Amino acid sequence: MSLEELISTYGYAAIAIGTFLEGETILILGGLAAFRGYLKLPWVLACAFGGTLLGDQLYFYIGRANGQRILEKHRNWKSKSEKVFSLLNKHQVLLIFGFRFLYGLRTVTPIVIGASRITPFRFLILNILGAFTWTIVIGVMGYLFGHTLEVIIGDVKRYELWLFIGMAALGVIIRTVHLLSKK
Repeated sequence: MSLEELISTYGYAAIAIGTFLEGETILILGGLAAFRGYLKLPWVLACAFGGTLLGDQLYFYIGRANGQRILEKHRNWKSKSEKVFSLLNKHQVLLIFGFRFLYGLRTVTPIVIGASRITPFRFLILNILGAFTWTIVIGVMGYLFGHTLEVIIGDVKRYELWLFIGMAALGVIIRTVHLLSKK
């Protein structure tokens, strides 16, 4: 199976699952794949929006049901959760709207927000607005990244396999370094 067939067949599902779990790297790759013509940008954005919205809603309800117990169990989240609670007290709307843009706080934030007893409706509305904004910004950034590469190096097709592998590897390396730095 060629790279084009692989992306065309599994790309949308990978974007939805990837953004459900975390997201930036997979959405940038999705935007790049849309630029290359393997996927359609509106569908990339729709899958990313659905994935990130559902993931954060799930984490919010997990936090609502068991947030304090989860935060006590994960001692390494203590400093992050304290930052989130502090930001929540000072800038509630901005935090809920923009937590996706705060690398390293993205997963723990909806759990902490759920534990804080913010109303589900308030979180839902701000989460929808934040997910929409994040999806457009990051997805279009990936698309424009592809355009920029084409302007700089010309025939991107010759390098696209290495480009996708390199971007995916970079995402894995950043995530691994982040996880190891926590330990």
